[in-house]
Amino acid sequence: MNSYQVRLPLLISFFYFYYQIAIATTTAPAPAPAYNSSGFSALQKHVSFFDRNHDGIVYPKETFQGFRAIGCGVALSTAASAFIHAGLSQKTRPGEPPSILLPIVVANIKLAIHGSDSGAYNAEGGFVASKFEEIFSKHAKQHPNALTSDELKEMLKSNREPKDFKGWLAAESEWKILFDLCKDNNGLLQKDIVYSVYDGSLFERLEKEHSKTKNNV
Repeated sequence: MNSYQVRLPLLISFFYFYYQIAIATTTAPAPAPAYNSSGFSALQKHVSFFDRNHDGIVYPKETFQGFRAIGCGVALSTAASAFIHAGLSQKTRPGEPPSILLPIVVANIKLAIHGSDSGAYNAEGGFVASKFEEIFSKHAKQHPNALTSDELKEMLKSNREPKDFKGWLAAESEWKILFDLCKDNNGLLQKDIVYSVYDGSLFERLEKEHSKTKNNV
């Protein structure tokens, strides 16, 4: 395979991605319709917020719209969508050829669990309460039910697996976005907020809060 054959699919994916984002920036993100998530694992509930039409597949445009719906700016929403879909799409589609559409299959999201994380999701995407509690019992030194910025950095460092550079980057990106979005007025990330990430309820709450803020402007 020559270099042209290698580059062409990448270029097509690149232009498709930014075409979809361009469309998304010109349309206001409509609230995702309610649906029954019973039977979903905790991780599937977490991811399904971004499945805006609830067809079981998340496309870059939907991820962008999801981030915009919770109050993220265009630049962050674009970067997060690119990073997430480039890293996770193929992992959730085992045995399938790469797709320029960069879809993420919600049912297979457990296959995309990265290393160097807290361990609060098990291999099946289920919530592990003991690992969640360890986040605070081990790292929340100043406040038992909240993390400071420095404590969060220390936790991320302690979770690093040797040479797992992709896992390091994924974990740091996820937690940094969470901290920046959800820290309180004292610069603390509260335990109940972190729990709501794992049970999948945080994004819906942020979307409602952001919608109210826009309507009051």
